[in-house]
This record gives sequence, structure tokens and C-alpha cells, in this order.
Amino acid sequence: MAKLQNRVALVTGAGRGIGRAIAQALASEGAKVAVAARTQSEIDSVAAEIKQAGSQAIAFCADLSDRSVPAKLAADVKEQLGPLDILVNNSGLGSSSNPKPVVEFDTDFWDQSLAINLTAPYLLSKAVLPDMLARKSGRIITVASINSRLGSFHGAAYAASKHGVLGLMRTLAQEVAGDGITVNCICPGPVKTLMNDRRIEYDAGRLGRDVAAHEAKQTPIGGRLDPEDISPMAVYLASDDARMVTGQAYNVCGGICMS
Repeated sequence: MAKLQNRVALVTGAGRGIGRAIAQALASEGAKVAVAARTQSEIDSVAAEIKQAGSQAIAFCADLSDRSVPAKLAADVKEQLGPLDILVNNSGLGSSSNPKPVVEFDTDFWDQSLAINLTAPYLLSKAVLPDMLARKSGRIITVASINSRLGSFHGAAYAASKHGVLGLMRTLAQEVAGDGITVNCICPGPVKTLMNDRRIEYDAGRLGRDVAAHEAKQTPIGGRLDPEDISPMAVYLASDDARMVTGQAYNVCGGICMS
């Protein structure tokens, strides 16, 4: 039997990359999946793929940098699919969009990064928790980063927001541990996504290296991860197999951080 049969899941940042892979993986295990992102064509595409595979999916266009959106998104998903069983906070803004040293850092970009990477997961979690608490059941999974544990050269906002989200989720895990709700993070290393492509190109140029050679040395195992390398951990954390796992941050990073 599918591990997530008839459970309702919301995956943010689901139009491409890690979020898309997680949404497809949850659906393949029987979940009814709401996919959300800013680009309508991308979420329509992933929803169509999930439906074509025989599962249920609905697309929601949502800009989570707007503080009014998370609560509305949660309410819309509940109205169309039912109360959420699984929330996957995956939307993120990477350092590659505007990399600079701290002394020259763009403060507007700092604010935007924290709004998407930290405040949005806080507001979405807050919005879905009342139903989870009432039912004494739920899974909140946040895609953090290996930069939740390590600095990010010329990426202060990204590293600060990803460090922050670990503290947020560990605090929430403590608060709801006795209520049937688990709260965990996944910390990916460099993954083959559009956002990370730009970071690889930036770092290669900054260091005077060939892009392909730089990419090949990104992890001790070699190269970068695929989005599908992250999704099995999300499925595990969403399932009953992980009922006694909470407050954890799992590195899926090709051996960059072995702790």
C-alpha cells in the first residue's frame, strides 16, 4: 500500500527543481498534492504530470514574499483538498540572485531573502498548525540547506535565513512534540537547479576556474546532486515510518558536512 494514501500535502516552490521532485514523489505514494509557486506555467506543468501519472494535484500561483499570501494559500488548499496532513516548505531565494560581500550587501535583497526563506515558512506553519493540532496529526518538512550549517561566501542573507529556519523548526518541534506533529528539515548540498547553476557559474568565475571542473568538485562523492536525490528523504519524513523523528535536520549533501 502507498505510504501516504489520501493524505493532503502542500509543496511550495514546486514548479521546478527540488520542490517539483518532492511533489511528484509524494503523489506517487498516494498523497493529494497542492503545488504552489510564482510561475503559473511551471506549476500547471507539474500538476499535469502528477495527474497523468494517476494521482491528484492542484496548482496554486502564490508569491510567498507577500505576508498576506501564506494564510490565504493554506485556506485555499483546505477548501479544495481538505485539511493539510503534510506541509513542505521549499520555496527559496538563493544567493546567486545578488551575491555580494557583507560590506556591500544589498539591504533590499536581504529583506527579500528573509521574507521568502524564513518568514514564509513561519507564516505557513502557523497557518496549518490549528488543524494539525485539532487532529493530533501532521508533518511539517522544511527544505533548508547545507548553508544552514556552513557560511555562504558572498551569500550572507541566504546563510542567515537558512540558519534561522533550523532554529524556527527545532523550536516548533519542541512545542508540538506531544501533539502528534513532527517537524524536520532537509539540508541539501549543491543540487542541479537553475538557482544553483547560477551560483556555480558565479563561484567558478570568482575563482578563475572552468565551470565544469568546478562543478565536478562540489561534493566529496563528486559533482552535484539531482533533485530526485532529495525527495526520498521528504517521503520518509512525511510517512508513518518517521513517526518518532522530530526536530532533526538531515544532510543530503554528497558528504560535504558529515555531522
